[in-house]
Order: sequence, then C-alpha cells, then structure tokens
Amino acid sequence: MIRISTCAGTVVLLLACSLAPAQQPAPAKSAPAEGYPAKPIRIVAPFPPGGGLDLMARVIAQWLTDAWGRQVVVDNRPGAGGSIGAAIAAKAAPDGYTLLIVSSAHTVNATLYRKLPYDTLKDFDPVLLVTAVPHLLVVHPSLPASTVKQLVAIAKSRPGEVAYASGGLGSSTHLAGELFRNMAKIKLLHVPYKGTGPSLVDVLSGQVPVTFGTVPSVIQQVKAGKLRALGLTGAKRARLVPDVPTIAEAGVPGYEAATWHGVLVPAGTPAAIVAKLNGEIMRMLNDAEIRARVTRDGLEPLGSTPEQFDAYLRAEVRKWAQVIRTAGIRVE
Repeated sequence: MIRISTCAGTVVLLLACSLAPAQQPAPAKSAPAEGYPAKPIRIVAPFPPGGGLDLMARVIAQWLTDAWGRQVVVDNRPGAGGSIGAAIAAKAAPDGYTLLIVSSAHTVNATLYRKLPYDTLKDFDPVLLVTAVPHLLVVHPSLPASTVKQLVAIAKSRPGEVAYASGGLGSSTHLAGELFRNMAKIKLLHVPYKGTGPSLVDVLSGQVPVTFGTVPSVIQQVKAGKLRALGLTGAKRARLVPDVPTIAEAGVPGYEAATWHGVLVPAGTPAAIVAKLNGEIMRMLNDAEIRARVTRDGLEPLGSTPEQFDAYLRAEVRKWAQVIRTAGIRVE
C-alpha cells in the first residue's frame, strides 16, 4: 500500500516498507475482463537486460504466464534514457496486450528531453507502482564525514570544491545529487561518467569523494570499509541496510529521491483490463517467495492502485522538472 498526502501544495507519496502490500490483505479478484487474455502479452522494457527494471519485467512476465496460462514475453527496447521503448508502447493498441514497465527516468524524461515522441502522462494509463530501488549517499573514507550533517558542513566550508560522481547527465545519480545540493543549500562539483560502473571505480579510488549508488552496487564496499554510507535517498530505511538513516532523517528534512519501477499501458486501455492487471500483479507482490526474491536483489516491493500511481507520476514530473530547470540540465 502507499499513502498519499498533500504538503505545501505538492502530492507526496511515501514509498514505505512499512506500508508495503504484504501488510494488507491481498486484493479481492477484480471483475474479469471478458476473454482477456486471449493471446500472448508483451512487456516492453525500455532498458537493456540485466538491471533492476529488466528483473522486475521478467518476474512479472513469469507470474502472469503461470497465473493466466498465456505467454507473457519481455521485449527489451533500450535507448535514449528509456524513451525509445516508451514511444513503442505509446503507439501500441490499447487492448491490454502491450504493457510498459518504467522507472523514475520516465518522469524525468518529460523535462530532460526537449522533445519526446509521446506525452509522458496523456499517452499512458497507470496500472500500479511495483518496486522502489533505494540509493545510498556514500563517501570515500578519505573525506572526513561520517554523517550527512558533516558532509554538508564540509561542502559549505569549501563551496564548489567537493565533487560527486554520477552515472551521466540526467541519470538518477546525477539528479539525486542535484536535489541534495539544492535542498542542503550547498555547492557541489558534478563529475559525470559514462555509466555508474566507471563512476564507482573512481569513487573507490578516492579520485571523486562522493556518489549516490544503489544499495546492491555499493553495499559490499560499505561492509568492507571501502566506502562510508551516510544516508539513504528513500522515504524510509531499507531492509538491506536498516541501520543507515534516510537523508531526510540525517539532516536534510524532506529529501527524497526514489528510483522506482511501475507498469503502464497505452492510454485508452479498458478499465476492466487495467483492474485485472493491477489485481494480479498486486497478488504477486503479496507472495512471500516473490517478496523475498526481489528484496535479495535490493528492490523494495510496493504496490498501489492505478489512481495512486497516477497521482505519484504527476508529482514526480513536477518535482524533477523543478530540479532539472534549476540545474539547467538538458539532453538533446
């Protein structure tokens, strides 16, 4: 379950482990869409195989195949930050046989790119929010900061000198850093790399002292003492690192830079089909084996109604538009 509240005129969605679907009864079966599904279904995944989004696409595909007895396949269409796959799905027939699994990049792209071949909100109907992917704010041990407040103090004493590495212009790690910089009222030097892997290499070597990495990508280095974890970007603490506070807890109130995955369908898909998809994927998220599997892979199972996911998407578009425009980020 997710909780939506209004704060200073902005819809805020709390992606909370404590509010995850396992703590509520599995939803009752929705009224079946007559004859659906009658043929194979494809899930367009707008990123390459191997990442968290692809993992969730395959988990959902297998679950739906087993539940409905119809083949559900994953169609990876990477490129342009996810917008190539989104454009393919936007043009598909709104009949429930093409799904689109998206990440937070979907809402970022609405502002990051000058022109997209689809409308981020109007060309899709939301099904549900599936998982969150928490990131950690980590520093190299050579930087004398053991807390978020100490990092902020160092950055304020050395404006523009403390650098943070990201996986590239407009990446989730870049935007997490920009939001942190804005909300903490500090000046940080952004050092973009061609991917999170290369950026992490230089942070581990101490060439760049700060970065934001997904929990699975940095947890072993934190445990080994090669990196120091200061805070979590999500709204709640993560199961894999329960002792690490959120950045909001640790000194930047209101900070949240969640990376997430959700399912959309082309606009105009019958409501009965959306309801059936929502109900079945919610049942998947309540399955103990599925929850254990995705948690081991560093994802936080969530779940929502279509209406809640719609409100969240709109809030995310507004939030990241402000960050992107303030930072002057643009990808042509």
